[in-house]
Amino acid sequence: MMIALLLSACGGGEEPSVAEVSAVALKEETFPGMLSGADGEGTSGEGGEEGSRDGEEQTPESASAESGFAGMEEAVSAESGFAGTEEGASAGSGLLSGQEDTISGSGEVGASEPDPDTVKVTISAAGDVTMGNYLGQGYEVSFRQTYDQGVGDSYFFENVADIFGADDLTLVNLEGPLTRSENARTEQTYCISGDPEYVNILTAGNVEVVGLANNHRLDYWEEGTADTVAALEEAGISYAYDDIYCMTQVKGIRIGIVSVNEVGQGAGVEKFLKEGIAQLRGQGADLVLASCHWGIEREYYPEDYQKSLGRKCIDWGADLVIGHHPHVLQGVEEYEGKFILYSLGNFCFGANRNPEDKDCMIFQQTFTFVEGERREDRDIRVIPCSVSSVSTRNDYKPTPAQGQEAGRILERINEYSRDFGVQFDSEGYLTQTDF
Repeated sequence: MMIALLLSACGGGEEPSVAEVSAVALKEETFPGMLSGADGEGTSGEGGEEGSRDGEEQTPESASAESGFAGMEEAVSAESGFAGTEEGASAGSGLLSGQEDTISGSGEVGASEPDPDTVKVTISAAGDVTMGNYLGQGYEVSFRQTYDQGVGDSYFFENVADIFGADDLTLVNLEGPLTRSENARTEQTYCISGDPEYVNILTAGNVEVVGLANNHRLDYWEEGTADTVAALEEAGISYAYDDIYCMTQVKGIRIGIVSVNEVGQGAGVEKFLKEGIAQLRGQGADLVLASCHWGIEREYYPEDYQKSLGRKCIDWGADLVIGHHPHVLQGVEEYEGKFILYSLGNFCFGANRNPEDKDCMIFQQTFTFVEGERREDRDIRVIPCSVSSVSTRNDYKPTPAQGQEAGRILERINEYSRDFGVQFDSEGYLTQTDF
């Protein structure tokens, strides 16, 4: 993705500070600015109460590679929380990170030539990204061993990098701090971490924005978060969690992100969502994405509060709601002309060396603006994927499915979306929405 200009606003401390604005010209990767602020995590915590939901890792039966991949999963997870990053030059209840970029290229969706007054912005979303191991996990055939073998930063996302490079913005859930701290949170069932240099895997994979507010953000306490934020900022990757919101600009369209951890904080996240969406709109956001870590692990249908909270996000002004944490696929709903993704599944997931259910997806939506006003359309595609390029184990290389495998995964997505009246065709494009 080609970035022509970056506008960054940075502040520190527990209260928002007045933003500083700097311009950076002609970088060939995404350079979002970040702002840090109040952690906002203390209301209900993200700790070990989630451990009872976590699945145990399956040890791989075989380390040999195959060309195909299989479905059915056992996910190792702990809950996650997201917070916001946002742009703005004024102080507020949350902190904002700002980024201005002009991006060339069109996405997989909506690739027709626009007229001069029409702007199309394609956003890709993928699920849980865990770059590293959990404390006590075996080294053999692990994410860390794979990295240590010298495969290079581009290895992990090489089968999806072209997809993410052709869009205008890619967002994933970064689950687990990038830190060398050894001060693990002992009450957490799975404490996940990766080395700070793993951040280069994201840049090599054309990922521009991550959500951090998940149940693993504090696996190594605030030191782990601080190390992660430092690595992301150095790499030019925007982040969001709790009351830290993100604002980025693409082709003149301002995109805000608010991200929350419902798993750890319950209904307490509604404050972050409602206030964050309002604050981003007040800062001039043309689009707002709400990233929600929610639901029950290994459940293929959303629980009632997921549905309630997702619809509230739309009512409060979000344009797209992106869900994760169940570690398996869940359905897609259209509500008031906007979409709720209940779970994208895992993606590049180092916390399980051989998940039973390897199915996942990339969701893409192209938003069209005519003379600065958003046009209501449904330019949407899901790309069925596996978390691994082989079926016998996890090689930590998410891969688009082909042929019968693609059809099988799409059938599952359609099954989980049927009650919402949403269906996708054999190429993954949205074909039906019933109300």
